[in-house]
Amino acid sequence: MSVHLPTALPGCVLRAWRESDRADLVRNANDRRVWRNMTHTFPHPYTDADAQLWLAIAADPGASIQLAIEVGGRTAGGIGAIAGEGIFSATAQFGYWLGVPYWGRGVGSAAAAALAERIAVEQLFARLEAQVFQWNPASMRVLEKAGFTREAALRSAATKDGQLIDTVLYARVLRRPGGPPASSG
Repeated sequence: MSVHLPTALPGCVLRAWRESDRADLVRNANDRRVWRNMTHTFPHPYTDADAQLWLAIAADPGASIQLAIEVGGRTAGGIGAIAGEGIFSATAQFGYWLGVPYWGRGVGSAAAAALAERIAVEQLFARLEAQVFQWNPASMRVLEKAGFTREAALRSAATKDGQLIDTVLYARVLRRPGGPPASSG
């Protein structure tokens, strides 16, 4: 997969993580509002040691994809697709996050659309899935703009920030069983 992927938003690119991203990574990730929308693997507070660990993981993602979102030359967040295993190897868990200063500026939509489309073109996975906490309609809109479809509401599916909450499952099917790739968009 290409390690430099332009998006439809001027000045916004997806690229490989690098050591020089560490300060921006800590600054953007160490915000409770970001953590609140992430899985249990995203720490809070987010320290320099967490950033070092993440950069090591991102440097060798295996079949998964882990990219930095860069806006105007600064690291704004991250995006990726975690490869499934075994019978789920055709499916990837799709996710992204942005530092709060980049919220509401179209960055998430541009990044998600660019990565999902590249994965479709390169036929890296047949299906992308993303679960969103019910309290995050902005992320749901990002996924919809990137060609994902709402498939299910999963009641009482997650515990986050001391609350039992519903999640919403979104998917983008890129290839159909036994047939040609599904149409993009």
